[in-house]
Amino acid sequence: MLDRIFDYLNFHFSIEAPIVLLILIFLEAVLSADNAIALAAIAQGLEDKELERKALNFGLVIAYVLRITLILTATWVQNFWQFELLGAAYLLWLVFQHFTSEESEDAHHHGPRFNSVLQAIPVIAFTDLAFSLDSVTTAIAVSQEKWLVLTGATIGIITLRFMAGLFIRWLDEYANLEDAGYITVSFVGLRLLLKVINDDLVPPEWLMITAIGLILAWGFSKRTVTTLPQAEPEKTEVSK
Repeated sequence: MLDRIFDYLNFHFSIEAPIVLLILIFLEAVLSADNAIALAAIAQGLEDKELERKALNFGLVIAYVLRITLILTATWVQNFWQFELLGAAYLLWLVFQHFTSEESEDAHHHGPRFNSVLQAIPVIAFTDLAFSLDSVTTAIAVSQEKWLVLTGATIGIITLRFMAGLFIRWLDEYANLEDAGYITVSFVGLRLLLKVINDDLVPPEWLMITAIGLILAWGFSKRTVTTLPQAEPEKTEVSK
């Protein structure tokens, strides 16, 4: 029975396996930066730190199940361009919704708002799934051994949760970071759309990583200005 499972997962350990695994983990970490910002911005729609953590935890558990399912069925999914078209449309819709939302007092757009954790969880899960349509394809191109890709995905989802937690804090500290995150989301959406139209139009991975890096650098370039309440001037008694 185990032999059949190992054969299905292409479980053939070799000396190159740890190197390939490190490459997969590196790709997951690099390609998850924009994903982490998007998930953090979505979770912030609850406007309560405890609820944001719950939404991320439960949303990423569902996202992990969906990601594993995608990896196991990747060969089949890649035969249907409709999946990539739906993923592209969903990500571009998120970007459109963000930049057409009303600006708050700080003159910045903000992501969707939720009344409960249950509203945020499916949005988080399906956003990660849309990102996975691109990252899983990259991972499978690196290694055909499913157990390696599954291991990389498992470590990747843990890394994603950690990064999303950091970005939730950083979104409050850097004025342009949320906009930068959604711009990088548009890159991924457009990349998926180009895959559907013509594979030859898809920009190389290094160019995507470079563009995302530059946009994120801009996102971290300006800290949020917090105005402290001015102290009232001390009253001096006038001697008669």
